[in-house]
Amino acid sequence: MSAIEIEAKSVDEAIQLACQRLNLPAEQLNIEIVSQGSAGIFGIGTRKAKILASPRQTADDSLLAEAKVILETILSHVSIPATVQASWEEEQIKLDISTNGSGLLIGKRGQTLHSLQYIVNKIFNKQSSRKVHIVIDTENYRDRRRQALTEIALQLASRAKKSGKPAISSPLSAYDRRIIHLALRDDHELRTRSKGEGSLRKVMVIPVKKGEEWENGPDHEEDSEI
Repeated sequence: MSAIEIEAKSVDEAIQLACQRLNLPAEQLNIEIVSQGSAGIFGIGTRKAKILASPRQTADDSLLAEAKVILETILSHVSIPATVQASWEEEQIKLDISTNGSGLLIGKRGQTLHSLQYIVNKIFNKQSSRKVHIVIDTENYRDRRRQALTEIALQLASRAKKSGKPAISSPLSAYDRRIIHLALRDDHELRTRSKGEGSLRKVMVIPVKKGEEWENGPDHEEDSEI
């Protein structure tokens, strides 16, 4: 946010007005005194105090700005007009892209979006002073995909329980496989395992037999990463 100019009878009064205008305490503001002001002589030649005030950038704000610049730089090389909003979601940075070309950025089953997220994380965590995971989204794709995969997980679970045999998903990315694992991790009638190699990797939903010790959850490190 650019600095705002405040004039008042004194510097202290100008700072108070800046706090009210920006809805922040003085310790969270950058204050530049342009003029101390002058009372003049017998009321003649009076000059108001003038300051420039702006919110002080915190370390967290700096990280948001850093991540945002990385993504914007990458997107600038793609002929798709886009704007990026950066925010904190718990301990992660979320970069949300607004664009008319969201389909191109998402790609088949989110592959382009996943690749973009991977590149931004690599660049950010290589140059940043603090390691933070970055999630990139557009048009609420992440939530929509999570809901669809949760439905698939429930369908696989139902099929496995009814048949008594493992139910296997179609090939999924590590991100998608993790959602399947998490959706079924508390079901003590099932176990989930990853199967296959590379882009053909799938999730197996396996019914637990009577007397068999139950255990569940991702059994491969790649499935533990989003």
